[in-house]
Amino acid sequence: MGARRSGIPLIAEMAGVSIGTVDRALHDRPGINEKTRQRVLAIAKKIGYRPNLAARSLSTGRRVRVGVCVPQEIRYFYNEMWEGIHEEVRRYTDRGIDFLLQPVPELGKGERQAFRKILDADVRGIVVTPGNPEVMTPLIDTAEEHDVRVVCVSTDAPASHRSSIVCVDPRLNGLIAGELMAKFVAQGARAAIVTGMLKTVDHREKAEGFTASFTQYCQHGRIVEVIEGHEDPDQSYRKTRKLLARVPDLAGIYINTVNCLPVCRALADAGRAGKVRVIATDLFREMLPLFRSGIIDASMHQRPYRQGQLAVRTLAEHLLHDAEIPKAHYLNPSIALRSNLHLFRETGGRSA
Repeated sequence: MGARRSGIPLIAEMAGVSIGTVDRALHDRPGINEKTRQRVLAIAKKIGYRPNLAARSLSTGRRVRVGVCVPQEIRYFYNEMWEGIHEEVRRYTDRGIDFLLQPVPELGKGERQAFRKILDADVRGIVVTPGNPEVMTPLIDTAEEHDVRVVCVSTDAPASHRSSIVCVDPRLNGLIAGELMAKFVAQGARAAIVTGMLKTVDHREKAEGFTASFTQYCQHGRIVEVIEGHEDPDQSYRKTRKLLARVPDLAGIYINTVNCLPVCRALADAGRAGKVRVIATDLFREMLPLFRSGIIDASMHQRPYRQGQLAVRTLAEHLLHDAEIPKAHYLNPSIALRSNLHLFRETGGRSA
């Protein structure tokens, strides 16, 4: 994960042995010769290693709990994230961690109550997607004050004391999309952004990045409107139709959440499909015909499956092996085009 090694992984590296061997030495378990045990203990003493409370509980055979509070809608994005989460849950359940999965119906809905329920369940770590960071920040801080490590995934609560964030850097995502759009349209073009909720950090920073980049690379180009669709298909459709009526010369739309289908439907119903360049976000099978017909020109893939994996793995490795939690883990976004669609996991390829 690109983070500096610490704790048990560092001891294993310095001693030239496996993590399992270090674990046996530190907890006086059989299956290790005395010379190796003493070498491991000496290194542990030298670096001042002290196992955390969760690791100490695991050494006595007690299980540790981790909570997961992630939305279910929009399913095209969060289904992929949940698949990554479930894969890591299966990996670590046999290694002493119990998982309390507490999905919320959609981003920003019911997250406060779900987070409180997890926190009351004596967990040692929580994975959360904070849709409303102002509401969630006090809860995240309370968790951290009680030695419960919190990892945000997909979107952030940057004012909180959370331990880590796992996501595609949202501003970078928007910057790349803006530069790409500038290559698709003529100088002086007018473009719009369809987002979810600007109070959500991920959505807002992508919109800001796109605006900065597009106006830099498209001479005299400008953003005429930023539409908040609130991840509601009907609302996104209606607002896009009104936008198209107001701006007959609109050249491009950047959809910075996975909710692209209603926007594309609005373009088709208005007779503007293929005439307005579209950069979408993420990838799922229902998008493939829209690529092939030229309605969608490109999509910024945020790798939700990998985000889910890394968020759970970050906490699990910390609890099991005292691995350092990186303050941030930003994934590199991928650009999906017609020519490389077959390489992505969501279309049957292997990319995560």
